[in-house]
Amino acid sequence: MKKGVSFLVTLALMALASSLSPTSYPSPLQDTYVTSSEPKNVVSVYGELCKNQNLTVAKDLFYLGLDKPRKTSNLVGSAVTLINVAQIAGLNTFGISLIHIDYAPYGWNPPYTHSRATEILIVLEGILLVSFVTSNSKTA
Repeated sequence: MKKGVSFLVTLALMALASSLSPTSYPSPLQDTYVTSSEPKNVVSVYGELCKNQNLTVAKDLFYLGLDKPRKTSNLVGSAVTLINVAQIAGLNTFGISLIHIDYAPYGWNPPYTHSRATEILIVLEGILLVSFVTSNSKTA
């Protein structure tokens, strides 16, 4: 009898505990989770404070300045502009970041790595020589 009561109490406590923990984020079908530094009208998604979707405005999804050339008079002859969720708050939860690179003639970008990421290169003017190194010996 004691085992049966103990089992039911344990089951009841587990049911209560699971009902108190969130099983999904608010409105999992929400299109954007725009990060916000304003603590008013926010929800927490993946540890980031996010605006209420009804308060999202166009500037949350826009970055002004990609059309402006950067100074390339440095040792490597290139200038990198990183655009991620810190610059475009609307990129939060999409797993997207952008990089704009300006090259001087004969400029280069130092080698770098990023695991499990996709890269798309678009050359607007001139020629860019690109190489890829893979750790997968089957493709070498």
